Parts: sequence; structure tokens; C-alpha cells
Amino acid sequence: MNKLKIAVIQMTSSSNKGKNLKQAEKLIITAAKKGAKLIALPEVFNFRGNLNEAAKHAEEIPGYSSLYIAKLAKKYKVWILIGSLLENVGAGRNLPSKPFNTSVLINPDGKIVAKYKKIHLFDIKLKGKEILESKRNLAGQLPKIVSVNNIKCGMSICYDLRFPELYRYYSKKGVKIIFIPSSFTKPTGEAHWNTLVRARAIENLAYVIAPNQAGIGSAGVKTYGHSLIVDPWGNVMAEGPADKEAVIFAEIDLDYLNKIRKNLPALEHRKL
Repeated sequence: MNKLKIAVIQMTSSSNKGKNLKQAEKLIITAAKKGAKLIALPEVFNFRGNLNEAAKHAEEIPGYSSLYIAKLAKKYKVWILIGSLLENVGAGRNLPSKPFNTSVLINPDGKIVAKYKKIHLFDIKLKGKEILESKRNLAGQLPKIVSVNNIKCGMSICYDLRFPELYRYYSKKGVKIIFIPSSFTKPTGEAHWNTLVRARAIENLAYVIAPNQAGIGSAGVKTYGHSLIVDPWGNVMAEGPADKEAVIFAEIDLDYLNKIRKNLPALEHRKL
């Protein structure tokens, strides 16, 4: 299969987990009925609220939210990327109580085939408001590559976007699709989101799938929206709105990607 229809879901997730799951379900059904075979949700899709309460909403994987989405993947026979949810790894295991921020890929049989724990944690002050992800989450340590219909995909989450060495690792391993589910803030998004997402596509000659949150996010900071699907030449194939939920679509074309890589063999010219 050289082509794959992608849907990116932009959400306005809140602190109401049940409402968020229903919102995700509605948008997943919309995407599936329009022919998408791979559907990507944003970061923290199932809970986005008071940072001090976030750990209380962490789950094991598989667990309530991931199984909820897995049933939809199986029913509609689609791949679904859970952009991220908080993964509880400490319950009853004598492990640290802080959760990981974990991305999950589910196949059309409803099986979890990959998990990626966010490596780079977002610690920043924006307009007098502080977001310290490291205070509430543990950092992952390892990249994750997974195959979707025999297409190698590299997993990442939000703030990872600013660390190009992760994506260079993926390109060296033959990745052709990069996932960057996010809850990217409006202040940083206005300055850098489009530029960085397109840069990761251009420098690695890969498709980038970047679902983002919209509306009010952590610590009361607005998120940027503008979810993106970008091709290996850096063209924006689809873009979400600024401030509301949406589903955007594009088609991955491996023949097009291979042609670009053949005509501009930059990945073969690396010296470091």
C-alpha cells in the first residue's frame, strides 16, 4: 500500500474525562466514515485541567481510556494514535507515584502495538504563568519506532518537537512518518509551531502528523490549535482552525516521498 488516508483530530479537551472521551469518539467516527485509515488524537486528549490534580487521573495502559479508544479502532477497522494520556506505573509496584505522559498506537484489531513515553518535559514560564511538567510527570528515556501498514513511523510528543536530534535518529532508521501530538501553547505556537513542524518534515524528508489542542490548557494558558499535516517537501497539506475542535485530512503518498528522497538525497549526504 503506497497511499494512506490520514485524519488528524483537533480537540478542546477539558478536565471532564467522560466528556473528552465522548468528544474523541464523535470525531473518530467522523474521520472513519470519511475513509481515514489512520486517525491521530492530540496530547492529553482525555484530561486537561488543574495540574495539581492531573496525577489523580492517570491510568494504567491498557486501562479505561485506552480500551475505550481500542474498541473504536476495532469497530471501524482503523489505526488510532492516542496522542497521549497520563500513564500510572506506580500503583502497587513500589514505583514512583508520578505518571508518564504516554502516546499509544492501536491497530485495526484493537490491539496496542506501541507506547512512547515523552522524553522532553515542558518546564517554562509564559506571561507570568508557570508550567512545570517535570514536577508532575516522569520523563521517558527511549525513542519508539512502529510500523503502520509496513510504513515506519517515529513517535514523539509536543515539546520533543524542539529537539531535532530525536527526529534525526528516526530518519536514520528509515522512518517516513513522524507523529507529534501536542498541546502546544498559543504564545509559543504563534512564534514557532508552523516553522518547527515544517522544519522536521523538510530536514528528514518525512510526513509529519501533528494534532494539537485548542482552547484553554494547563495552568490556564491558551493552546494554539492549527493542527498540521505536512508533506516531505514542507508543504502544509491540511491545517486546523485556531480555537475549536476539527478533523482535517490528507493522503500519505509513498511514491511521492520516495521521489523527493531520490531527487534530493540529503539523507544520504549526512556526515555526522
